[in-house]
Amino acid sequence: MSRLAASLHGRILRAFVLIVVLAVVLGVGVGYYATRGQVDGFVEQLVAVEAGNVARSLSRAYRSAGGWAAVDRVLADAGYRYDGGEDGEDGEERHGRGGEREEHGSETFHVERIGIVVVDGNGTVVRDNLSRLAPGTLVPELSGERVAVTDGASGEPVGAVYVDVDRAFLATESHGLLRRVLTTTALGGVLIAAVALALAAWISRRITAPVTRLTEAARTVARQGDSALLPVTSGDELGQMSAAFNRMTTALHTQRDLRRRLIDDLSHELNTPLSVIQLEAKGLLDGLQEPAEGADRIISEVTLLRNLVRDLNWLAETDSGELQLVRAPCSVAELLNAELQRWQPQARMHEIGLSFEQRTALPELDLDRMRMSQALGNVVHNALQHTEAGGRIVVAAGVEPDGQVAITVSDDGAGIDAADLPHLFDRLYRAD
Repeated sequence: MSRLAASLHGRILRAFVLIVVLAVVLGVGVGYYATRGQVDGFVEQLVAVEAGNVARSLSRAYRSAGGWAAVDRVLADAGYRYDGGEDGEDGEERHGRGGEREEHGSETFHVERIGIVVVDGNGTVVRDNLSRLAPGTLVPELSGERVAVTDGASGEPVGAVYVDVDRAFLATESHGLLRRVLTTTALGGVLIAAVALALAAWISRRITAPVTRLTEAARTVARQGDSALLPVTSGDELGQMSAAFNRMTTALHTQRDLRRRLIDDLSHELNTPLSVIQLEAKGLLDGLQEPAEGADRIISEVTLLRNLVRDLNWLAETDSGELQLVRAPCSVAELLNAELQRWQPQARMHEIGLSFEQRTALPELDLDRMRMSQALGNVVHNALQHTEAGGRIVVAAGVEPDGQVAITVSDDGAGIDAADLPHLFDRLYRAD
């Protein structure tokens, strides 16, 4: 695996590890505090329910006894007598509370006491089932749930009942429960993290594999100038990346072939005028031809060489981005008429008709006249080279419906093969 792919693989894994760890920690924290809140809410709800039940029982007993004489019986029936009074033993056995250990067969378990304080209408303690407050004393500020006790006959409040649990014992038990929940959640988080990391490693390899292949292929291109095409196994961004590299590689192969053909063509184009110049100079030296005729041929071949060098310079300027356009207002009709006058002598020499057809009124345009003349000259020259004697070349111009000016050069020569048309504007492409 290349350094780039290895680094990417490591970054993806580290990102997944960070995400998984954060998710597990967040999940454990949320689970812990949510469970804690539910436990506290359940206890508060339980205390409220118990307080309501005891208050209703006390209200009925107050009506039946005409006072607080039946308080102990009500608490005993509810299982909240812990001092061994009436039905106390039975109640304690059935509803033992208060952090004591009770024996039931072979099991020993903690029980939790619920504190109940009954007060009369004057705020005086009537009964404290845990014997912490003496009867007849004023009730202090108490925690827990307070519910009014009413006379069942008149409906008037005659006192209140306070119901609460042992908070210290409850905190100990709830913390134990929360620790167990936390442990279970943490173990589940570790298992999920292990599975997630395994999936992360697999996904990371799938992501970095195309990058690795691309890196190796790019290095091969840099070393050898050639590379096999990459497999495209998906239509996502990675597949598009491989497809783009394949298109680039194919274009490089095409450009390399075109460059080789260009070198061969340039060698041929340069060799022909140089050979002619050499032969003409030797003929002049040996006195085999007239000086004027030899000099005229040498000048003609030098002109060909100069044109070839000019074309090469133009290609170099275009490829390097140094080609600058100098735009100025120019009449399209005047430009085309000047080009026809420029090429008329060569057309007459080859017995080819060269004419201009103005289809609509032509406006003035901001353009680089020299570059336009160069481009039109290349097209017209190409038409002259591929049109037989007696043929006809027409340069036409007109304004299209969309407002653009269209210039066409048509001839009745051999034309361009259909297989070469898609490559007509490829750099350095040349048809046979």
